[in-house]
Amino acid sequence: MNPRPVSVAVGYIRVSTEEQAREGVSLGAQKARIEAWVQANETTLICFFEDAGISGAKTENREGLQKAIGMACEQRAILVVYSLSRLSRSTRDTLQIAERIERSGADLVSLSEKIDTTSAAGKMVFRMLAVLNEFERDQISERTAAALRHMREKRQPYSPTPYGFDRVCDLLVINHDEQKVIEEIMELRGMGWSLRRIAERLNGEAVPAKNGGYWFASSVRAVIIHHWD
Repeated sequence: MNPRPVSVAVGYIRVSTEEQAREGVSLGAQKARIEAWVQANETTLICFFEDAGISGAKTENREGLQKAIGMACEQRAILVVYSLSRLSRSTRDTLQIAERIERSGADLVSLSEKIDTTSAAGKMVFRMLAVLNEFERDQISERTAAALRHMREKRQPYSPTPYGFDRVCDLLVINHDEQKVIEEIMELRGMGWSLRRIAERLNGEAVPAKNGGYWFASSVRAVIIHHWD
């Protein structure tokens, strides 16, 4: 890695809609932490990018992040973020971002985890924490799925009401018409149909989704996951 001619930084901040009111992760709080780090490390902050009200699930859909990465790589700067979760909730995406930054001669600093990839130790800690973060999220997802599966088996209602059932007072009651649709979905999926193609088939047959709307690949996927659970 060639040395940077000057020590410069690019800041990136993000909140998703449900996080905006949570203390410590607001855009203002993240920006203040990054500015404090820049000042303490005698680094010049050349630009700030942000994504407000956007999930961290897909990095390619976040314009601010893509611009921040591009600027950091172009200027061989230090990309500074409040935490790894601001970059992505996927280990693969996070590591790909880090690799792209490293190839360009830039660096990454994550303040919450105290990661600084300007050192070999920082690079190692970064990779370890990225894996551990995803492991923790997977455990939470597994516990949530198990709880929902238990409630469904006991016919206890939960939100949203799963496709194939109706909510009657404090019970889940089988919706036989929707159960037939589930059978059709599973049959088509078993034949190798894509989620999008199945959604188009259901819309073409005028089969309403749970709330009477249209089917999408994501809603078909949700039905399949609930069925397998």
